[in-house]
Amino acid sequence: MSHHEVVIIGAGISGICAAIKLREAGVTDVVVLEKGDSFGGTWRANTYPGCACDVPSRLYSFSFAQNADWSRVYAGQAEIKEYVERVAREHGVDEVTRFGVRMDDAAWDGQAWQLATSDGPMSARFLISAAGPWDAPNIPDLPGLADFPGRVFHSAQWDHDYDLTGKRVAVIGTGASAVQFVPEIQKQVAHLSLFQRTAHWVLPKADHAVPSLEKLALRHVPLLNRSMKRVEYAAMELVGRGFHRPKPVMVGLQKVAEGYLKAAVRDPGLRARLTPGYAMGCKRILFSNNWFQALQQPNVEVLATGVREIRGDVVVGADGSEAAVDAIILGTGFHILDMPVAEHVRGAGGQTLADVWAGSPEAYLGTVVPGFPNAFIVLGPSLGTGHTSAFQIVEAVTAYVVQAIGHARAAEVTLDVRADVMRDYVDEVQAGLEGTAYNRAECNSYYRDANGRNSFAWPWSSGALTRRFSRFDPTVYSTSPSLQEVSA
Repeated sequence: MSHHEVVIIGAGISGICAAIKLREAGVTDVVVLEKGDSFGGTWRANTYPGCACDVPSRLYSFSFAQNADWSRVYAGQAEIKEYVERVAREHGVDEVTRFGVRMDDAAWDGQAWQLATSDGPMSARFLISAAGPWDAPNIPDLPGLADFPGRVFHSAQWDHDYDLTGKRVAVIGTGASAVQFVPEIQKQVAHLSLFQRTAHWVLPKADHAVPSLEKLALRHVPLLNRSMKRVEYAAMELVGRGFHRPKPVMVGLQKVAEGYLKAAVRDPGLRARLTPGYAMGCKRILFSNNWFQALQQPNVEVLATGVREIRGDVVVGADGSEAAVDAIILGTGFHILDMPVAEHVRGAGGQTLADVWAGSPEAYLGTVVPGFPNAFIVLGPSLGTGHTSAFQIVEAVTAYVVQAIGHARAAEVTLDVRADVMRDYVDEVQAGLEGTAYNRAECNSYYRDANGRNSFAWPWSSGALTRRFSRFDPTVYSTSPSLQEVSA
């Protein structure tokens, strides 16, 4: 059985960043376990037509590996994956990554993490979960779905071998993925039945191809690239202020969305079905230039209802409406607040992280949980901003984790965050969420966990997040002597 100082679970942007920064800090015995066959995480898994980021590409990149060659303002999946892979290989992360290896169980034995993996047992002094909240597709438990005679797949498990041309297709779900793939497949299918449980606010997307001359200038004038990034960051932070103080920014954005919907959709009946019944902000805001246009095509039917059951080849809506189809595509999102990795990590008391959370995930700084010594989560609970790049959050959390591991190595101790510290932090976050757009009472978004609490959103600015994570305070931890050897 092999022993390592740090084992990282996942080789998406979180795992890559953690591996790079730990090695830069002198922690050389690092291993990354990745169940897939390449880097990229969610950008490896999601290959559906039209897949792209909805944050400007300049912000959707590592601060230490800026890219001046993005082809579009909002890059597509293939380009993002290529960027992530290139950064990983340029920094040697491929040298410490084991692809095709799944972590099945991790248990704290008092001194180390004992791991059961698909490649055999191993142990680690420090464990970092970088699996991310967009890892496991959410497959709805619909009566009759398993017996559907046609093809069924989730948007994050796109079946590229199945030809949609001329098919009758049902799409269940109208979130961020569906907004991107529906306009693409609408051009192919004979008929598309869109089951929409909840309408979303949609804003136009300021996307365009980046001209060659602009790319040349950005490549050779770094100040220009940095200046444009600062402008984009400021614009996204303005949107962020709207989440935190819904008036007047979010009210103004909703007026823009209402105007866009009215201009794009002439049919008053369809427009009514596409108008959300909640104020903008409590659900994710979507961006598209072709969503409304696709829904008005003669081969598309918008059914403003959830799905009750699948009866043979017929999808039956909650309102009794029916659609006979050849294929069902699930645009039903991910297990964001009930991440499956939590079911496989057992702490000092023998309970899994999922058992301890009991439906409401919580962690100090969204990163460490009492009773799980020397273990860290990247992109954990209450760190979602709803408006800016996950890369900024990942880098802030990684900087904190590197400091924590550095302290534990230097002091030769094991770190376990104090329960009272976490409780005070969680109370502070929940108090901060009161009055924000995220917590509006009239809608039930994926921000809310199984117990109805908002365990997703960060209630302050992204700048405040970065500052909060910039200083490691050892006094918030209980410590015990470590018997682990420290690698040079």
